Amino acid sequence: MRLIIMTKSSFFVEEDKIITTLFEEGLANLHLFKPGTEPIYSERLLTLIPEEYYGKITVHDYFYLKEEYGLKGIHIDSPAKEPPLQYKGHISRTCRFLDELRDMKKKSDYVFLNNVFSTQTALAAFSQEELMSAHKHGLIDKKVYALGGINLDNIKMAKDMGFGGVVICNDLWDRFDIHNEQDYKDLILHFEKLRKAAS
Repeated sequence: MRLIIMTKSSFFVEEDKIITTLFEEGLANLHLFKPGTEPIYSERLLTLIPEEYYGKITVHDYFYLKEEYGLKGIHIDSPAKEPPLQYKGHISRTCRFLDELRDMKKKSDYVFLNNVFSTQTALAAFSQEELMSAHKHGLIDKKVYALGGINLDNIKMAKDMGFGGVVICNDLWDRFDIHNEQDYKDLILHFEKLRKAAS
C-alpha cells in the first residue's frame, strides 16, 4: 500500500527541513498543497529542498512548477477541471463521490477519494458498508487512495477495504507545533510508524 504525505496548507519556518528529512527517511510521494497562497512561496520552498527529491513531489494548483522544477506530476482537486492543454505526464485527481471513481481512474495515474474517515472538520462521507461494496464492485482498487481522517489506527482498515494507498495530512503535521517548536523528532518517529503500517 502506498503512503502519500500532503503538506500543511500554510507555510512555516521548519517546513523545508522536515520535508527533506521525510524524503531521507523513505517518503516516496509528497503532495505540495498550498491553496490560496501566492505561488512564489511554493517556489521558495522548492528551492530549499534538494533537487534529488523533486521527482517525488506532486503539485496542486500551480502546474507550471511541474515543468520548471522537474516535479513528479500535477494533482487536480476537482473532477470538473481538466489538465492544462498539451500536458503530458503524471496526473492524479480528487473525487468526493464513489460514482466519479470509474471515469476519473481512466484519466489518472491514481485518484484520492476524499472524506473516507471522519475528521474534526468533516464527517465521513461513506459508511463502511458502502466502501466495502465499492471495493467488491471494482470501484475501489489499487488506483484509489483514501484521504480524510487517515491515521495510524485506520490504515489497516483502509487496506482491508481495498485502497491502494493512503494520504496523510493532519495526523502527521499535528505532531509539530509550528509556532513553538524547532525539534521535529516526534513527527519523524510518527512517520516511521505510518510507513510501517502502510507497508
